[in-house]
Amino acid sequence: MNVYETKDIRNVAVLGHGGAGKTTIVEAMAFVSGAIARMGKVTDGNTISDFDKEEVKRQFSIATSVVPVEAEGVKINLLDTPGYFDFVGEAEEAVSAADAAVIVINGKAGVEVGTRKAYALAEKNNVPVMFFVTNMDDDHANFRNVVEQLKELYGNKIAPFYVPIRENEKFVGFVNLIKKVGRKFTNGGEFVDYDIPDDLADEIEDERNVLMEAIAETSEELMDKFFEGEEFTQEEIVGALSSSFNEGDICPVLLGSGINAQGAKMLMHVLKLYAPSPEKRTCKAGDEEVAYDASKPLTARVFKTIVDPFIGKYSLFKVVTGVMTTENPIYNVSTEKEEKVSRLYILRGKEAIEVDKLCAGDIGAIAKANLSTGDTFGLKGLKLAYDAPMISTPYTFLRYKAVKKGEDDKVASALSRLMEEDKTLKNVNDAENRQTLLYGIGEQQIEVAVSKMLDRYKVQVELTRPKVAFRETIRGKATVTGTHKKQSGGHGQFGVVVMDFEPSGDMETPVIFEERVVGGAVPKNFFPAVEKGLADSVVAGPLAGYPVVGVKATLTDGKYHPVDSSEMAFKTATILAFKDGFMKANPVLLEPIVTLAVTVPNDFAGDVMGDMNKRRGRVLGMDHIAGGQQIITAEVPLSELYGYNTDLRSMTGGIGEYKYEFARYEQAPADVQKREVEARANEEE
Repeated sequence: MNVYETKDIRNVAVLGHGGAGKTTIVEAMAFVSGAIARMGKVTDGNTISDFDKEEVKRQFSIATSVVPVEAEGVKINLLDTPGYFDFVGEAEEAVSAADAAVIVINGKAGVEVGTRKAYALAEKNNVPVMFFVTNMDDDHANFRNVVEQLKELYGNKIAPFYVPIRENEKFVGFVNLIKKVGRKFTNGGEFVDYDIPDDLADEIEDERNVLMEAIAETSEELMDKFFEGEEFTQEEIVGALSSSFNEGDICPVLLGSGINAQGAKMLMHVLKLYAPSPEKRTCKAGDEEVAYDASKPLTARVFKTIVDPFIGKYSLFKVVTGVMTTENPIYNVSTEKEEKVSRLYILRGKEAIEVDKLCAGDIGAIAKANLSTGDTFGLKGLKLAYDAPMISTPYTFLRYKAVKKGEDDKVASALSRLMEEDKTLKNVNDAENRQTLLYGIGEQQIEVAVSKMLDRYKVQVELTRPKVAFRETIRGKATVTGTHKKQSGGHGQFGVVVMDFEPSGDMETPVIFEERVVGGAVPKNFFPAVEKGLADSVVAGPLAGYPVVGVKATLTDGKYHPVDSSEMAFKTATILAFKDGFMKANPVLLEPIVTLAVTVPNDFAGDVMGDMNKRRGRVLGMDHIAGGQQIITAEVPLSELYGYNTDLRSMTGGIGEYKYEFARYEQAPADVQKREVEARANEEE
């Protein structure tokens, strides 16, 4: 592949709802541009983008893949992203490296939840958006309906560039509104001139006037020309639309059929004309905005990592300044280490194409480098660090364990590699509850991770409902005696402690130990043994095996034997006293309460609040925000949020989002306490 200068590069994230046709339109562009000789199909599992075994098996994208295509003297780096919400981290990484976004919409399904989320993601990253309405060959596709839906959401910035032509109810071509000419599709996505049908004349005139007016509004000179009835030149149109698109003032709407490669050629042409080259963009490094400039020393940012046992590990990066070659070692700002780069690649799906150099703004890959997603690298002496991609926080978690004994290390190794690839996966060792937890955006993502572990690394884990981190404490007082006596010939074991147990009021500290022993009933040298017995006792409480908090234990009396007493004897006596005293002092379970914030459209607020009540939640407030949405804030027991991700999506058609943070512990209701105590008893049996 040729080396392209910064001005001739377009980095484009392809976004949209799951199943809208993103991978198919990327495949069509690769075919039309000549990058591939024939188009693959998602259903056949032979597309460039979806090469992972899980993607082939499930027939949808799971990871972002890069597909560079060459068209009309420019290189377009297409970043094909997953549309399913569980894999949002992949889309977030792609958008962080993109200079423009194409949001694909199924012409039959219309604007879906994933369309709106894709637009919000692009807007959050300040990336200009155009829409591509695909599946226009479907008899039920309705381009006009899609445009109206988009205008309802995003207003007058929605600007159709084309109008479909249908003959005998079949999609056969389009009218180019800018040039006011008709086109009819031939084979392989090509098209020829075609007369504009008479029945489209009024619609074309109306839509074109709106487009020309948008162009006129970009400058006073063009506005004067518009009012005088003069036609704009092609240069004026391209300049005005390019500027408006880059500023986010206009969102072009294109059309076609990915499966037939119709519209792919037009889409690449429009990307060449109107999408910004990296020269017109900047990369953030804290408060600094760094321009993409090939004349400066090398700096680059890693935006994605691929770890595959078959194709190896690749660090995908975008060059920000300078020219990337293999001549000099690179310096990783994060690790403060240098390393040699022997080969430089661009990836096209799973194919690694070796290149000599990459200019600022281009996307490439290094194999087997000690680099992680978000790292900045360049020449030695580099100080600045570019911002890492903004990745969603995972809140869904499941308990996992190895199916085969002795494979814990293999599981940990496999998970480590998966987490290198997917920054929304998180592995947590919950030592308190003796469980390991796998966090993700949703349960489907976690299940895919488990499937990858089996397929790639030959380790099998099972997923179960996680234990919630309850706590145990007491509400009453009790005075008990703990006795440990053992005689077995020779020295025996003897220790007696009399202890008071009561609430300490300090829920941050497991146990506070005091002593009020008089007359040397328990020698001072055994006090540390008593304290150690308490420390061991609070790790797993007598009620349901959860950690103990908020207990005050006072040693008031006891007995000892000058020969048979030992530290072990007093430690054991203390453990016995603790169990007895704790259960006599009105023991209770404390459950973790989280502050939950749910963002939903106003229409779903009632359903969400009703569901919150079923989960024992207390609504704290409702704040209206832009876009007809509101944030509902509530305090909810963490145990009631199991499966909430799935339930919220079901309630809101997939558009609801939530996050939570730990607030405090509260006494659990009697029925919850009974359930947990019974569960513990069953475990012991």
